[in-house]
Amino acid sequence: MYHFKYIVFGIILNSAIIFAQFSTKGMLTIGAIAGNDVPKHWSKYQSTINYIPTLSLKKEISNQGLLDFEWGYQLQIDYSGDSLYNTIEKPYRLWSRYSNENLEARLGLQKIIFGPTQILRPLSWFDTFDVKDPAGETNGVEAFRLKWFPSNNISIWSWFIQNELDTISYGGRTEVSSSIGEFGFTLHLDPSSSKKMIGLIGVPINNSHTRTAIDYRYDGFIGFWNESVLIKSKEGEILLSSIGADYTLPVANGILIMAEAMSISTKNETQNYSAIMASFPIGIMHSSTYISQFDWLEEKTYHYFRWSSTFDSYSLNMILSLNPKRNQYNIPENTLPKSISGFRAGIQFMFIYNH
Repeated sequence: MYHFKYIVFGIILNSAIIFAQFSTKGMLTIGAIAGNDVPKHWSKYQSTINYIPTLSLKKEISNQGLLDFEWGYQLQIDYSGDSLYNTIEKPYRLWSRYSNENLEARLGLQKIIFGPTQILRPLSWFDTFDVKDPAGETNGVEAFRLKWFPSNNISIWSWFIQNELDTISYGGRTEVSSSIGEFGFTLHLDPSSSKKMIGLIGVPINNSHTRTAIDYRYDGFIGFWNESVLIKSKEGEILLSSIGADYTLPVANGILIMAEAMSISTKNETQNYSAIMASFPIGIMHSSTYISQFDWLEEKTYHYFRWSSTFDSYSLNMILSLNPKRNQYNIPENTLPKSISGFRAGIQFMFIYNH
């Protein structure tokens, strides 16, 4: 389990000599944002250039077995005005996988994501996926993950994850599909004492702990889902519970409306959150999305609107947002992110090119 990325890179490098089937792709993202809540000595204009080239290799090793690999690297530069303030150069994906009709085993830097909730996401344990990001990027984890499919309606997962301190956490998940819906049962044990943020809202955990979760989704006249998570540590217990529903209005090309609510309960307090979303396709190339989120305990609201135009290999996105001011947060202002995204009013343009 030690240094997954070097093990997988060695496998890919040797396999590249042998394998005839390979492909390359990449995603280029160019973004610019302007806001009116700017940190002191920073520009009210910021821009980002992000490029993720990806190499994939695959080989059929039997009639039903496939061995494949993927390597992706992230290159990113961030500007405040015309001043460079941040650079990122790191592996984005680096994994190898064996799969057949009943089994999938994957080792390396990879995405592990599950759960039906779309915005508030208490089961966002190992990813940073946000529906408001048109690029759909998410961080990966260094892990070994095994998925077994004993039947068409049951899948069993297990994983071992290595964190930055070389501590191994582990867990598993079972998914069951039936006529009354889809169920998920998840367990994860983390023995490390490093600080972690759990869920997309970001619940802080500072000690070793156990996470247990049950989730459910039903698709019928309306879609309905629930996620319930219990986190137990020596500090106490934290309960996260969310419900959501969606329905497509039969108007024009269909207007998808969705609502979610979540509570986070500790021994001292309960925090309640809710979100609503409306998505409206316009023709075959254009779409609009509106999202509002509410933090009822701290009385904060977040509003987001995106217009997207999608073509064969690229998309154009305009994003309008209205969020709380920096001085509305109960933490020192100098500890907040320097990015102007997510504070007060902002307008953002994003170009995404896939090749």
